[in-house]
Amino acid sequence: MSAFTTQNENGIAVITFDLPGEPVNKLTAAVRVEIEALLIRLRDDSSTRGVVLISGKPDSFIAGADIEEFTALTSQDAAERLSFEGQETVSRVETSHKPIVAAIHGACLGGGLEFALACHYRIATDHPKTQLGLPEVQLGLIPGAGGCQRLPRLIGVRAALDMILTGKSERAGKALRLGLVDELVPPSILRRVAVSAAERLASEGLPERTPKGGAPGLLLDRTGLGRRLVYRGARKQVLKRTGGHYPAPLAALEVVRVSLEQGVTAGLAEEHRAFGELAVGDVSRKLVQIFFATTALKKDDGVPPGSATPRQIRRLGIIGSGFMGSGIAGTAVLNVEVDTRLKDSDLTRVGKGLKAANRLLSDRLQKRRLTRPQYERLSSLLSGSADYSGFQRADLVIEAVFEDLEVKRTVLAEVEAVVRPDAIFATNTSTIPIHRIAEKAQRPERVLGMHFFSPVERMPLLEVIPTEATSGDTLVTAVRFGRRMGKTVIVVADQPGFWVNRILSPYLNEAGHLLQDGVPIPVIDQAMTTFGFPVGPVALLDEVGLDVADKAGSVMYEAFGERMKPAGALTRMLGATRLGRKNGRGFYKYREGHKAGVDSSVYPLLGVKKVETHSDLVQRRLVYAMLNEAAMACAEKVVRTPRDADIGAIFGIGFPAFRGGPLRMIDDLGAGRVVETLYQLQEQFGERFRPAPALLELSRRSGRYYPA
Repeated sequence: MSAFTTQNENGIAVITFDLPGEPVNKLTAAVRVEIEALLIRLRDDSSTRGVVLISGKPDSFIAGADIEEFTALTSQDAAERLSFEGQETVSRVETSHKPIVAAIHGACLGGGLEFALACHYRIATDHPKTQLGLPEVQLGLIPGAGGCQRLPRLIGVRAALDMILTGKSERAGKALRLGLVDELVPPSILRRVAVSAAERLASEGLPERTPKGGAPGLLLDRTGLGRRLVYRGARKQVLKRTGGHYPAPLAALEVVRVSLEQGVTAGLAEEHRAFGELAVGDVSRKLVQIFFATTALKKDDGVPPGSATPRQIRRLGIIGSGFMGSGIAGTAVLNVEVDTRLKDSDLTRVGKGLKAANRLLSDRLQKRRLTRPQYERLSSLLSGSADYSGFQRADLVIEAVFEDLEVKRTVLAEVEAVVRPDAIFATNTSTIPIHRIAEKAQRPERVLGMHFFSPVERMPLLEVIPTEATSGDTLVTAVRFGRRMGKTVIVVADQPGFWVNRILSPYLNEAGHLLQDGVPIPVIDQAMTTFGFPVGPVALLDEVGLDVADKAGSVMYEAFGERMKPAGALTRMLGATRLGRKNGRGFYKYREGHKAGVDSSVYPLLGVKKVETHSDLVQRRLVYAMLNEAAMACAEKVVRTPRDADIGAIFGIGFPAFRGGPLRMIDDLGAGRVVETLYQLQEQFGERFRPAPALLELSRRSGRYYPA
C-alpha cells in the first residue's frame, strides 16, 4: 500500500502522508523511493502548480527516519551511503521548480524536520503537540540529510547550534519567532491556509526572508569572526556538558563549521562522512539500544497482556507535602491534569507544599509553555488540607512521608479508614519492603510501591513495586498512571532497596570508606564525573540529605548484613548536625543554596588526613561495588530483565548512558575480567568485594546478559 495519496485542488497537489500500519510517519527506505517517484510525477504534471505536504496521522507530521534501519548497518560505508541517499532525496525537494509547502501538525523531528527544511514554506499549528527538532545527538548521531546545512542558514548559527547540539525540540510558537516556520495557525484551518500559501507562491514566487537576531545576529551569525567566537563557545559548552564522552555534538559542530565556512557541497560531504562514522560507533549503538528499551517499556504494563484491567485515575490524594509530595503533586497536575489534594500535619506545611507544586506550573507559564487560561485551569486542580477531607473521593493515594516503617504503617491505616474500598494506596518509600508496610492492611491487594526519584519533575524514572498480594489491576493502573506522568516505569521486586537503591547503596558506602581512608572529596567526585556520572557520590549524598542516606543505609544494613555495613562517615557528620544542602552544611559548603566548594573542616571531623590516591583506583572501588551488586540483585530477580536493570540505573542514578548500563558494561568488559578485578579488590579492601556467585557462574560459562 502506498504511504501517499494525492488530491488536486485548483492546481495544488495536496499530498497526504499516512504510513500504513504505523502509528507515526517515518522516512523508511520504501518511503524514500516513493518520494522520488512522486517528485518526478509532480514535476511532469502540467496541471500541478504547487504542492502541499500534510500528514494523515492525528498528532504526528513526520517523526523522523526509521531507527531500525540504523541497527541493520554493518559498516561505515553503508551508513555513509544511507546519509548520502537521504541528502539526495531531500535536495530534490529543495530544487523542485514547483513550490512545496509543509503543513506541520504534531511531531516534526529528525529526518522529518530535515524534509520540512527543504520545503519552500512551512506552516505549523499552534497545538502543544506540534514540536520541531533535530534529536539525532540523543542517539549518538548527527542530522544526516542536510539538516546541518539548512538550519543554520535559515535561523542563524547560534539558534541552530542550540537545537542541533542538544537535540532539544521547540514548540511551534518559538519556531515562528526563530524563523523556523513562516506561519502559525489553528489545526482546524491548517490545510486551507497551506493550499492558499501554495497558490500564492506559485503565482508570486518565494517570499524574501529577513534574517533574525538583530545586531547580535549581524555580528555573530553573519561575519566570519563572529562565527569563530560562536564555534569556540559552543565547543566549550559541549565539553562541559558531555565531558567529551559523546562524540556526536562535536561532530555536528564541525559539520556546521565546514558548511558555513567552505560551502554547502563541502558541508554535505562532511555530514555524510561523520554520520557514517558515528552510526557504527559504540556510543551510538548504546544510545540506540536505550531508545529501543524505553520504547518497549512504554508498552509494558508489568503483567501479561490482557490479564488485568487498568482503572482511570481522576482524583489523586498525596500524604506529605514536602519536597517529594509537592513534586509528585505538581507533576501529576501538569502532565495528567488530575484533581490533586495534598495533606500534611498542619496548614502551614500544606501551604508550602501547594506553593511548591504551583511553582512547576508558574515556571511553565513564564516560559510560555502554558497560556494564562491553561495555568489558571491547572492551578484550580490543586488543593490541600490538614485532615482527610476530600480523600473519600480519591482513586489513588500516594504516601510521601518520612522514611520510617511505623509512620508509614500508621498513614496506611488512616487512609484505609477514609477512602473508598476500591482506592489504591501507593507508598513512595525508597528502601523499605512494601509487604512490611502492608502487613496489617485491610485491602493488601490494593497496596503497592511507587518510588519516584528526586526532583520528581526532572527525574524520568519510576519504580513500581507490587507485593505478592497486589492485584494485577492495581499494578497495571499504577504503571499506566506513572507513564501518563511522563515517567519511564520499571516493575521491580519487593526487596529492600528495590533495584536502584539496592545497587546505589554499596556505591555510596564505598564513597564513605574512601573518605575514611583519607581520599580527598574532590578526587572521589571528579573520578566519577570523569567516568560519566552527572555528579560524584559525595556530592550526591549532600543532595539526597545525609539523614535520609543514613536512614536508607540502616535499612540496607539490617537486610543484607556486613556486606552493606556503612562506613562511619555519615554518623559523624550527623553528630555535627550536617545534613547536606538542605541545611547548608554537608561535605560541601553552600552559599545561598548553591555549592561553594569542599568544606575542609570535614576532614578533622572524620578524624582523617588527606592522602594521595590515584583516581583509577577510586573509580574501580566505586564502579565494581555497583557492578557486583547489580549482578547479585539481577540473579535474585529484583528486576525482570537486563533491559529494566540498565534503564533503571541510567534513568534513576545517572549511570553513564554511553556505557549502556551496569549489565551491558559487564558484558563489554567480560564477566571473567570483572571477577578478576573484584578478587584483587577483595584482597586489598575486604570481603565486601567478594564476587557475586552469579558473576562467577557467568564467568565460568563465558556467558552474557545480552546476546552478542
